[in-house]
Amino acid sequence: MQIDFSNIDAKQKQGWLHGAVSPRPIGLVSTIDKDSVPNLAPFSFFNVVSIDPPILIFSPLRRVRDNTTKHTVENIREVPEAVIHIVSYEMLKQMNLTACEYPETIDEFLKAGFTKEKASSVRPWLIKECQVKFECRIKEMRSLGNRGGAGTVCFAEVIQMHVNETVLNEDLAIDPGKLQPVARLGADYYIKVSKANLFSMAKPNRHLGIGFDQLPANILRSTILTANQLGQLAMVSAIPGINEKFNHLGMRYLLELPLTEKRTKELHTIAARMLDLELVDEAWQVLLRENLVMEVSEELFVIDRHD
Repeated sequence: MQIDFSNIDAKQKQGWLHGAVSPRPIGLVSTIDKDSVPNLAPFSFFNVVSIDPPILIFSPLRRVRDNTTKHTVENIREVPEAVIHIVSYEMLKQMNLTACEYPETIDEFLKAGFTKEKASSVRPWLIKECQVKFECRIKEMRSLGNRGGAGTVCFAEVIQMHVNETVLNEDLAIDPGKLQPVARLGADYYIKVSKANLFSMAKPNRHLGIGFDQLPANILRSTILTANQLGQLAMVSAIPGINEKFNHLGMRYLLELPLTEKRTKELHTIAARMLDLELVDEAWQVLLRENLVMEVSEELFVIDRHD
């Protein structure tokens, strides 16, 4: 299916973009106007884009239905400061209340049941109950258009950061399982980060993986191993050698069987289970033995044909 964005309306574009570009973190933004009237509004067009200088961005959209701008944009034009709060699951329903389109004189802190807390470096209020918050100065606002659905990108430089110690781990880093941040998906869907759905994957940094193009042909053509599992195998810096101490009873039994497609699938199934357990070295040992048998068989075939 191919979607030509020049032939669909703003509402359809919104649906496709929201559904595909997800999950998106949610920044709950506190601002004030020139008369110090506070405002709270959540934005899922939000992220970090620079470390030094430390810059967060969020992008309030012009309303698709009537092309009006949001109070957040109007406030920042008057007072170019903001406090950006990370939305955790424990405050999800309160955050949703701040998305209501109350008149500009209404205090969303009161509507959502949040407690105001004075910031140390900017004028907008902090949400006391929030676990992670950033005091920011707005360095730039960039309008991306004047039609409904157009964003106004706000570049917010972090001046101060507040972190509740209860969401830190023993290394004094934020533990996502404790913070449980919430992210926005398409339509009315959200997702919560929890310990149950966390996994880790080491970044390559300076380590160069051999890549798919260096995988042995029988592994690359596997009907059992997934692309993710092939990626695990391709991340090693070099194809390992045979470890004679490696011992796997089920594999030894399979290697005694005739060289058939069924045996290959069984060996690859064993390797796949090891890869699911992050036992990459062990999986390579299984696959290398299959590869060794195949090479020996091919050599014997060549000898027989020559004779």
